Amino acid sequence: MRLIGSAFKSLFADRDGAPALVRRLLVEQAAGHWRRYALAFALMATTAACTSVSAFLLKNVINAAYDTRDFDAIVMLAAAIVVLFTIRGFATYGQAVTLARIGARIIAANQRRMFDKLLNEGLGFFATHHSAEFIARLSAGANSASAVINLLITASGRDFLTVIGLSTVMLLTDPLMLLVSVMVLPPALFVLRKLIRRIHAIAYGQYSGGARILRTLQETVQGIRIVKAFTLEEQMRGKFDASVAAVEYEAVRMARVANRTSPLMETLGGIAIAFILVYGGYRVVIDHASPGDYFAFLGSFLLVYEPAKRLARLNIDLNANLVGVRVLFEIIDSPTTEPIDDGLPPLVLAQARVEFADVSFAYRPGEPVLRGISFVAEPGKVTALVGQSGGGKSTILNLILRFYDAQGGKITIDAQDVTAVSRGSLRRQIAYVGQDVRLFSGSIRENIAFGRPDATEAEIIAAARAAHAHDFITSFPEGYDSPVGEHGVQLSGGQRQRIAIACALIKDAPIILLDEATAALDSESEKHVQEAVAELSKGRTTIMIAHRFSTIMHADRILVVEAGQIVEAGRHEELLRRGGRYASFYRLQLQHNAEPKLPAAAAR
Repeated sequence: MRLIGSAFKSLFADRDGAPALVRRLLVEQAAGHWRRYALAFALMATTAACTSVSAFLLKNVINAAYDTRDFDAIVMLAAAIVVLFTIRGFATYGQAVTLARIGARIIAANQRRMFDKLLNEGLGFFATHHSAEFIARLSAGANSASAVINLLITASGRDFLTVIGLSTVMLLTDPLMLLVSVMVLPPALFVLRKLIRRIHAIAYGQYSGGARILRTLQETVQGIRIVKAFTLEEQMRGKFDASVAAVEYEAVRMARVANRTSPLMETLGGIAIAFILVYGGYRVVIDHASPGDYFAFLGSFLLVYEPAKRLARLNIDLNANLVGVRVLFEIIDSPTTEPIDDGLPPLVLAQARVEFADVSFAYRPGEPVLRGISFVAEPGKVTALVGQSGGGKSTILNLILRFYDAQGGKITIDAQDVTAVSRGSLRRQIAYVGQDVRLFSGSIRENIAFGRPDATEAEIIAAARAAHAHDFITSFPEGYDSPVGEHGVQLSGGQRQRIAIACALIKDAPIILLDEATAALDSESEKHVQEAVAELSKGRTTIMIAHRFSTIMHADRILVVEAGQIVEAGRHEELLRRGGRYASFYRLQLQHNAEPKLPAAAAR
C-alpha cells in the first residue's frame, strides 16, 4: 500500500502539469469507455486472485508432501492449480484484448480530433509550422494518450491488485517477515522520484529529434528532383544523420536514466530474499515451523516482485508518455484560426458581382501588401490582374476565398460581405485553379471528381474533354483509373494543370478564380486550355492572373496592380494606347519573346 500511495502521490505532486493532463485524459477520454474499463478491471482482479490463490495453495502442497504425505491431496491441489492458471490465462487474454480495443478507439479519436483541428486552421497557421511536425504530433500524441490511460488502468488493476493479493498471502503466512521485507522500498522510491524531471527532458528531446527526422525525410522525398539536380545527396544525408544521431543519443540517455534504479532495486530485492531465506529457514529448522508457510511466503514474494517494480516505475513511465500528450494538446487547445462558422447565413448569389472597397491587408505588421484597393469584377465578365511580383495579385484571390480576412475595407459578393457569410457556402460558389497544382493520391477520375463528388462518369469525361485532357488520359493503359502519384508526380506539369481545370469545370461554380492557370502549358496546350477557359468563363464572373498577354488580351477588363494598388485599368487596346505601365510590360515582353508573354519578373 505504501508503494502504491507513494507512486501516485509523486505523480500528482508533479509541478509541470502532469496531474492536470492525467485528470483531463481520465475525464475526457477514459470516462466514455468506463464499461469496458470496468470489464478489464474485473478481468485483472480475476488474474490477481488466481495468482494469489495459487501462491497460497503452494503452502498446502508443501505440507501435504512433507508433513501428511497425502498424495491424493497433492493431486487435487495440482488439478486446482491447473484450473486457476487456465482461468488466469483466459482473464489475461480478455483484459489485453479489451484494453487494446479501447486503446485503438482512443488513438483513432485523437487522430480525428487533431485532423479536424487542422482542417479548421487558416493558411497563416500552416505558414508557421512544418507539415512533418503535425505527423509527429499526430503519431506521438495519439499513441501516448492511450498509453497513459492503459498504464493507469493496468497499474491500479493488474499490478495493484496482484500486490494486494500476494501481500495478503504473505501477511497471513508471516506478518513479521512481511514487515521487514517492505523496509527496502523507501530507498527505491526516493531514487525514482529524483529521476522524473530528467525523464521529461529526455522524452521531449526524443520527440523533437523524431520530428526533425520526419521533416528531413519529407523534404528530401518531395524535393528529390532538386536534391539530385544540385547533387545535394551528401548535405541531406548529413542533415538526416545528425537528426538520427541526436535521437539515438537521447534513446541511450533514456535507457541509462530509466534503468538507473535497476542495480538498487535488484540489490534491495536480493537483500529481502536473503532475509526471507535465512529467517524462514531458521523458523523451519530451529522452530519447526510449517515448511508450507515458508514456501508460500517465498513464492508470493517472488511473484510480487515484478508488479511491485512496475508500480515503482509508474511515475517514470507516465512522465515519459505525457510528453506526447502535451504536444498533441498544444495543437488541439490552440485557438482556431479558421473557426467553424456554419451558423452564419449562406452566400446567396444572383449575379456574382465581386467588389473590393478600399481593402487593405498585410501578412506581417508594418508590411502592407494591399493599400486601399478598390475594383469591381462584373458578373459574367473576365477581369484580369497583371503586374510585378509581390504586387498583391495572388493576395486578392486569397481574400476572395477567405484564406485570409481583409484588415481594412470590405469585400462583397452581390452586396453581401464575405465575412458575414459562412466560408463553406462562399467557397462552394467558387472554382479555383492555381499555377502550383497539387493533385491528391488516387486516380485521375477521383481527382476530377473532387470538383463534384456525385458527378457521373459521363460528366467526368465531358469535363476532361472540355479541358482537353481526355486524349492524354485515354492514352494511358489504365485510362481514367491511372494513378497520379504523390502530388501528381506521375503526370507532367501541363497534364496536372488540365486535370485541375477539368475539376474546376465539373464544379460548375458561378465564380472562377485562375492564378496563372496556363503557366505550365506549352503553346499548343495553352491554346486548347484557353478555349476550355473561355467555355468555362461564359456567364460566370472570372478573375484571372496571367503572365501571358495572349491569355488576357481578350479580357473584359485588365487591372494593373503595383505595390498593392491599381495603377491602371481598361481593355487591352485601350491600355496600349495610353502608353503606361501595361504598355511597358507589353513592349518588354516582345523584346524577350516573339510571342507576347509577360516576363517572369513582372508576372506577379
